[in-house]
Amino acid sequence: MAIAPMLEVNEMIIEMGGTDLNHCMQCGLCSGICPWGKVESPFLTRELIRMGQLGIEGYETDDILFACTTCKLCVDNCPRNVKIIDIIQSMRTTIAEYGGLPPSLKAVTGSIHANGNPWSGSKDERFKWAEDLNLPIYDENTEYLLFVCCTSCYDPRGIKIAKAIVEVLNKAGVSYGVIGNEEKCCGQAIKKAGASSEFEMLKDSNETLFREKGVKKIITTSPHCLISFKEDYDFEDIEIYHYTELFAELIEQGKLEINDKKFDKVIYHEPCYMGRHATLYEEPRELISCVAKEPVEFDENREFSLCCGAGGGRMWMETPQEQRFSDIKAKESKEKDVNIIATCCPYCVNMFEDSVKTTGLSNKVTVKDISEIIAEAIK
Repeated sequence: MAIAPMLEVNEMIIEMGGTDLNHCMQCGLCSGICPWGKVESPFLTRELIRMGQLGIEGYETDDILFACTTCKLCVDNCPRNVKIIDIIQSMRTTIAEYGGLPPSLKAVTGSIHANGNPWSGSKDERFKWAEDLNLPIYDENTEYLLFVCCTSCYDPRGIKIAKAIVEVLNKAGVSYGVIGNEEKCCGQAIKKAGASSEFEMLKDSNETLFREKGVKKIITTSPHCLISFKEDYDFEDIEIYHYTELFAELIEQGKLEINDKKFDKVIYHEPCYMGRHATLYEEPRELISCVAKEPVEFDENREFSLCCGAGGGRMWMETPQEQRFSDIKAKESKEKDVNIIATCCPYCVNMFEDSVKTTGLSNKVTVKDISEIIAEAIK
């Protein structure tokens, strides 16, 4: 049966930001290297883009359009440099405009509207996690704003990461401060999920707030916040750092002293937004090398690291156990006989915490954020 292209859908996707839609020549490399190819899934990047080009219905489901984790592996290897993530994001936006977000992501956007965060936490309790820490408040004499990811403000596991980062900053005598409950989510996840209007609300609020406070440098606790501030915000005059960049610099300057190699075999999981998105490959490894007797790599690492599965809004979507990328990596860590899976993203930490439990590795492998490793190892 002949298929009649719906050019108005094609044009709408381009108008929403998928300007490269018709540049794709359907070579299929994207589908060939996509992480979803490692598990049984209906998601095929090439087919999704073709359906968008032709304006064919059927791609709007949770396990197709909303499967992409925005890991960027396809983008970095596309022979025509097609901005595939932008296309998928714009396709999601066209669906979101008509109320077509998956129910779990609708709940997230509802929480964003009501509370300024995706975790349904009260906006007045954003910094409740730090009520006993006496954190310094940011003012014009402070060097860095510490921007704490929503996950590390509201999620119990993420809070441990925020506290570890604060402990290290205090130990090194870094001039930093927080703004507090006025902050809102950076919005990176919901933008990639297609909720563009909600993202613009967050962006406008944070940009206004940071400029009123005179912010010049920001330390982020999450690589997702890092990329959001660097690429999606109008912060040309503000320097943005992931905490691992600063920690590595502090050690090099002698402002942090590390005890002798405290940990045995530590394997590093490369967060997609730390590696392919931010191209920060060395700093996390430098930090692990300071504290581990034997740093270990996954077989697929650096530019070809396998995604944890939480990006692109999938942190809040259910993934069947047999499709979890983090399970694949947890099993590989067992084969490599490591003690610790280390990463530097609160999403990744959550995914791997679940995976070591579901794969029966809880008594064998511990999941730690690099900030927690450094906090344990400093003198």
